[in-house]
Amino acid sequence: MSAGGAPIPSTPNPAVSFPAPRVTLPVGPDILRTYSGAFVCLEILFGGLVWILVASSNVPLPLLQGWVMFVSVTAFFFSLLFLCVFLSGMVNRIDANWNFLDFAYHFVVFVFYFGAFLLEAAATSLHNLHCNVTMNVQPLLNDNQYNVNVAATIFAFVTTACYGCSLALALRRWRP
Repeated sequence: MSAGGAPIPSTPNPAVSFPAPRVTLPVGPDILRTYSGAFVCLEILFGGLVWILVASSNVPLPLLQGWVMFVSVTAFFFSLLFLCVFLSGMVNRIDANWNFLDFAYHFVVFVFYFGAFLLEAAATSLHNLHCNVTMNVQPLLNDNQYNVNVAATIFAFVTTACYGCSLALALRRWRP
């Protein structure tokens, strides 16, 4: 009782006040047997290929391809982290709405990767643009760089499609 006669409210127990983690995906190796797990693996595989291909083209247009590199490297590591959290079972130990986090992550990465795909396609389309290099007019991209950029554009599109499919599956889980 307090000085005024009113009872003192008890402090809430933090373990009781937080809801249990909400996740509908399986945890551990079973996630690899789902469509979502397969798409995350494909995102990592194809995203790594985009990263390698853009880097191997010697980045002739750093303003455009710098963003592509940033998105592909960042998405690669975060998708790898996302998969490792599910494989290790950490989702059961972290109190969060994992269905919403899955949706939000794939939405943001889908938007960024779609922009990166468009920039890579724009960089590839500049193949026939000629620039003046000390009295010689040379194409902006040589044939090898052009071929590597075409492959990077294709894999960026495939990676974007994988993130789009993961986004659709995550939306379905988040809002049944």
